[in-house]
Amino acid sequence: MPRTYARGVGLAGCSLGSVAEAPRFVTVDDYEPAARAALPSEVYEYFAGGAGDEWTLAQNLSAFQRWYLRPRVLRGSGTPDITATLLGQQVSMPVIVAPWAFQWMAHAEGELATARAAGAAGSLMVVSSTALDHLEEIAAIEGPKWWQLYVFTDRGVTADMLHRVAAAGFAAVCLTVDFQAVGLRHRDTRSGFVLPIGPKSANLAFEPALSWDDLGWIREQTPGLPLLLKGILTVEDALLAIEAGIDGIVVSNHGGRQLDGAPSALTVLPEIVAAVAGKIPIYMDGGIRRGTDIMKALALGAEAVMVGRPVAWGLAAEGQEGVAGVLQIFRDELLNAMALCGCRTVDEITSALVAPVT
Repeated sequence: MPRTYARGVGLAGCSLGSVAEAPRFVTVDDYEPAARAALPSEVYEYFAGGAGDEWTLAQNLSAFQRWYLRPRVLRGSGTPDITATLLGQQVSMPVIVAPWAFQWMAHAEGELATARAAGAAGSLMVVSSTALDHLEEIAAIEGPKWWQLYVFTDRGVTADMLHRVAAAGFAAVCLTVDFQAVGLRHRDTRSGFVLPIGPKSANLAFEPALSWDDLGWIREQTPGLPLLLKGILTVEDALLAIEAGIDGIVVSNHGGRQLDGAPSALTVLPEIVAAVAGKIPIYMDGGIRRGTDIMKALALGAEAVMVGRPVAWGLAAEGQEGVAGVLQIFRDELLNAMALCGCRTVDEITSALVAPVT
């Protein structure tokens, strides 16, 4: 039952009345216990787990605690405008739904439910290659979308997929470059979980030997579409991406699921931003759980962030409604953080708003 208080006069003369029932989901973390209860244990561990001892997974979260915000006052922030433009497409906020595989294991409607929620929220969604079976159906749902690319060992199948991506109206291709081998995910080994490689329609393996020389072939399959690389963690590779004519990069360690011991994306973001010097847009993912995390990532140079596990928990807990709830929480928290930091637009989120914790 909701708690109630007798009406009277409270602080600063404010009238007090009944206190409403507390909402079930206040932060995006609140979705995780509900998701865990809804999923088979081995599927939950697959989505939740990282590689090795999960040091990198933990670093993705703790990295944000090493920076604090420097709020400014009397700047007329009012209700901030949090819209952003990503590769020429306007979105409701600089929060992208990250690509994550096998969403049908989290909820029967899988990527379809996620796409509907993202579209209704005005958010950009990056769709995993493992959703190949529903490519056109997902593309037809309202809202901007990029296609996350895994190159299959069968190049003919990959070429056909990319032709379908271009015809369906996806706005960009986002090639994952840190999947030369599957990370040693000890949770999965202990639970006996076996990764269902490829889409359900075919038993397809991912190409383990991609090189910079393959980027031209990918572009040939999708002429005119921007090509991004997801999984960049070093200045050297960021500069090679520019040299190769790549249209953008995602600073990412694959959610801590590939190489344990790799740095968090937030840790290396400032040096990569400095080296790239505005030549191409930079996005990042890994550990985003709060609107203040988004603020810190943008202040350190990312144009937008990608969120994965929070969306997975929302989908598993409540389907489309859960994904919508996660995106709404991020929106509300970002609006609040920007207002309290004196930022009227996302362009006003600069490096002056953060400082390292000493």
